Amino acid sequence: MMELTKAGTSDVLVLNSISKRAFHSDIVVGASSKTGPPGYMSASFHIKMAKTNNLYKLLVDGRIVGGAILFVNGLQLNIGRIFVDPEYFRKGYGIFMMQEIERIFSDVKQIFLDTLVWNVRTKAFYQKLGYIENKKDEEFIYYIKKIN
Repeated sequence: MMELTKAGTSDVLVLNSISKRAFHSDIVVGASSKTGPPGYMSASFHIKMAKTNNLYKLLVDGRIVGGAILFVNGLQLNIGRIFVDPEYFRKGYGIFMMQEIERIFSDVKQIFLDTLVWNVRTKAFYQKLGYIENKKDEEFIYYIKKIN
């Protein structure tokens, strides 16, 4: 059974470890070094996200295998990031998470997210899910999906 639900501070150490492994795996899809977005391997950052109800966990048969940081602003949702443990890549968990995000936040009208220009894995993933490139700069591609 899969479930996307809010994470608590007791989940932070597991999510922090998964985030680190997930973003470090980007080295195989174009990253120049093992790095990630701000706070990706900071327990204090993830604690703050949990305390502000922005941190989510993906459970598969009761085990945390991924997470998301989500920000709602009125009728807009910003997907700050999603991440899946590399051990569980290519099993449909990322697609499930994105579909659950859209289900949980079904009242929003627009969803925004971004990805680094060099990351071919995430570009293809978001486009497959119906996200449209909204703008692009030297570092990021910004996507939007209009709902309803």
